Order: sequence, then structure tokens, then C-alpha cells
Amino acid sequence: MLSFVAQRVLKGVIVLLAIVVLNFFLIRLAPGDPAVVMAGEAGASDQIFVQQLREKFGLDKPLPEQLFIYVKGIATLDLGFSFRQQAPVAKLIAERLPATLLLTLTAFAISLALGVLFGTFAAGFAGTFLDTGITIFALIFYATPIFWVALMGILLFSVTVDWLPSFGYETVGANLPGFAHVIDVAKHLIMPAMTLGLFFMATYTRMTRASMLEVKRLDFVKTARAKGLSDSVIQRRHVLRNALLPVVTLAGVHAGTLIGGAVITETVFAWPGIGRLMYDALLQRDYNLLLGVFVTCSVMVLIFNLITDLVYRLVDPRIEFAS
Repeated sequence: MLSFVAQRVLKGVIVLLAIVVLNFFLIRLAPGDPAVVMAGEAGASDQIFVQQLREKFGLDKPLPEQLFIYVKGIATLDLGFSFRQQAPVAKLIAERLPATLLLTLTAFAISLALGVLFGTFAAGFAGTFLDTGITIFALIFYATPIFWVALMGILLFSVTVDWLPSFGYETVGANLPGFAHVIDVAKHLIMPAMTLGLFFMATYTRMTRASMLEVKRLDFVKTARAKGLSDSVIQRRHVLRNALLPVVTLAGVHAGTLIGGAVITETVFAWPGIGRLMYDALLQRDYNLLLGVFVTCSVMVLIFNLITDLVYRLVDPRIEFAS
């Protein structure tokens, strides 16, 4: 297992390096001069000042040399300097990353738990009104844009019934102690996490249902039924365990999509995560910050994929790690 993890980490480093090179050149070749953007409207006309900024931040060097300096900085967790926010990129990301992890992991847990639960019920009552209702429910959330669900949630739960806060990570200026602060954060988390989770829940519901119906037709299920095992035991011990393999694969693939969905969710709910940070960096053309967020998201996706491979072994012990 250790050799497998080491191989995957090595491959992940190579993939990350390729992602960094690609994103670096794409951002650097984008229209506009970062030094002019940093100088602002007042200083953009002063060519001497703009040139001084280029020299200060190494923007006057050839692109391959800039890339080498940036990659060398990544090895020491130096992701550069944010022109707009006048702070190290690593510091800005470190401040926002916990909020994004809280949102994405909560949404992931909600989507996977509800998706597997609803998919299991739909497969267990295939062809009935319950199956049809669950399928329609899943398709509605799958086809509905995330931002629209977010806005409708705000309109219903914040404006109409006033049950939940509509924006932010916590109540501004409340300074609540201990458990009261945890409850406050949880209230702010419910709507963003549910908005993001319901979209992916629909996908897991459909995948679980289809996978379970396929497994039910296999010979070993017929053998288990012939031995006199009850349907509940067959469903829980044999069908569900084997049907989860495609769901686990899909969950790993969805890691990048989940982070992408967090950009929209964090923007609508003013959630202070790296998704909102990336959106602001894009609007402000803060290229160093944008590249730093890309690198961070890439690392998160690679870690998700590694965890997915390890979970495979737990779900199905027959799978052996490559030596």
C-alpha cells in the first residue's frame, strides 16, 4: 500500500507541474500588463513607475525564467504576491481555505449520503410511484442551475420565513463564545452546503439506482436469494456494497466540479472561501492570486483522487494495490 501511495504521489507531482506550466503561460499570455493593472489608473500613464513595478516583481524577465522562479517558489510554499490586495498569495489562500473546505466537505457529505439513500430506495421500489418520484426529484435538481437554487433558497428561508442568514460565514460583530459560535457558523453553512450538495445528490441518486439495478441481475444475487437470505440482507450486504464502486469513482471525478461549483455558491452567499477569492481575482485581473488559487485547487483535486483510490480498497477488499 505504501508503494502504491508513493507512486500516486509521484504521478500527482508530475501532473501538478504540468498544470502549473499550462496555467502560468495561459495567464501570462492573457491580454493586459500586470504592472499596468497594479499601477492603477493614476499610475498607468507614468511609464517609469510601471517599469519600476516590472523590475520589482520580476515581470521584465523572460517567461521561462519567470516560470522557473515561480516553480521554485512553490516548493517553499511561496505562491507570489497579490498586486491588488498587497499581501502574499499563500497568506490570502491560507485565510480562506478553511471556509472552502468546510463548505465543500459538508456539501460532499450531504450529496453522497442523500444520493446513496434515495438511490437505494429508488432501486428497492423500482417501477413504483416512489421510484418515479425520486427520479423526478433528482432530475429537477440536476437540471436546475446552482445559482438559481441559491437565490430561491435565500428568497424562501431568509426573506420569506427568516429562518436562516443569507450571507457570510458568521454574524458580523457578534463575537459569540464557544458553542454559540459553532451554532452561528452552522446556520450560515446550511444554505450554501445544501445548495451545492443537492446538485451532486441528484447525480449520485441516479448512479446508485442504475448500479443497484444492474447488480441485482447478477448471478451471485440470485444464488443468495436461493439460499433463503432475506431481501434486506441481500440489499445491504451484497447489492449495495458492489453497487457503490461506480459511485465512489464518480465521487472522485466530482472533486474538481465540486470546487468549481463552490465558486458560484460562495459568490452568491458571500462565503469567504477561495472560490470567492478566485472570482475577485478574476475581476481585478490579479494574475498571481488567480494562479495561486488554481494551484491550490489542483492540489485539492489530486488529494481527492488519491483518497478515492484508497476508499476503493475499503469498499471492495478484492481490489489489490499495484506493487
